[in-house]
Amino acid sequence: MTRPFYGLTIVLAAILLLLLGWWNLFAWSVIPIQAQDVWLSLTHFDSQSISHRIVQDLRLPRLLTAMFVGACLATAGTIMQGLTRNPLAAPSVLGINAGAALGMALVSTLPILYGALSTSLAAMIGGGVAWLLVMLLGNSWRIGGNEHGRLVLAGVSISALCAALTKAVVIMEEDQAAGVLTWLTGSLADARWQTWQHYWPFALAGLFGALLLTPSLNLLQLGEEHARNLGVNLLRSKLFGSFLVLLLVGTTISAVGSIGFIGLIVPHMARLLVGQDFRIFLPVAMLLGATLVTLADTLSRAISYPMETPAGAILALIGAPFFIYLVRKRTL
Repeated sequence: MTRPFYGLTIVLAAILLLLLGWWNLFAWSVIPIQAQDVWLSLTHFDSQSISHRIVQDLRLPRLLTAMFVGACLATAGTIMQGLTRNPLAAPSVLGINAGAALGMALVSTLPILYGALSTSLAAMIGGGVAWLLVMLLGNSWRIGGNEHGRLVLAGVSISALCAALTKAVVIMEEDQAAGVLTWLTGSLADARWQTWQHYWPFALAGLFGALLLTPSLNLLQLGEEHARNLGVNLLRSKLFGSFLVLLLVGTTISAVGSIGFIGLIVPHMARLLVGQDFRIFLPVAMLLGATLVTLADTLSRAISYPMETPAGAILALIGAPFFIYLVRKRTL
């Protein structure tokens, strides 16, 4: 494929995201909103107009959060697949989502931990401990020790353990159970400007850091020995990549809850479109991730209108069969 084709792919993906985002701002609202209301709320805001207030106070921060959530999770999955050279690697598969959820549940339900840690930091610590355990059990820190099946098995085991501990914590603290369970489903319904303001600096820093990592990810695809011979510091690259994954996933989960499978699906979609070069592959994955989460958020209002279905549940319905397909493809 030629570079003009890559550029065209990025432009088309950006246009699709913008069109879908525009639709998201007025589709399926209990109080009817027209497309012209959205335009007027952005150009000639009227604080007395209910439709204008809905767009500005509810829909716009929700849309921006959805876009960044999709970009962050897709980027985290891309980094994980690049570091481990494992097509099944993703935050939801290798335990990071479950570990982050456990960290959030602990600080949200146990009185002894109230105020001790912020939710973002708790999610990062929980996800970091889970990721460290998975990498150790999968021998991924050792040069030449990356075993794909063992890594996935370790991820599934740690995810199951963290999920069981999360349920135990919720059961012990029943008065907080409803809020935690709602958060665990992964929803953008409560995303407001406050959520966006706390989220975007960390998300943007993680996305920019991921772009800096792309040369090392390209060389790692040649094999760890070859990458080291070409000047890649393997330990530093893995530590930096792991930190970026924890930053992206931890802050995302603390903002909107546990949303899975974006990091698994999107990298494969981007790879089919533009190939293996991470310098092109990663920006396309960011755009596709933002588009997929925005679409899921829009559909979350449509499926059981006027009620909402969590976007995380919609993405799980798409991602679970895709994961089964990948496993069968790798084993047959």
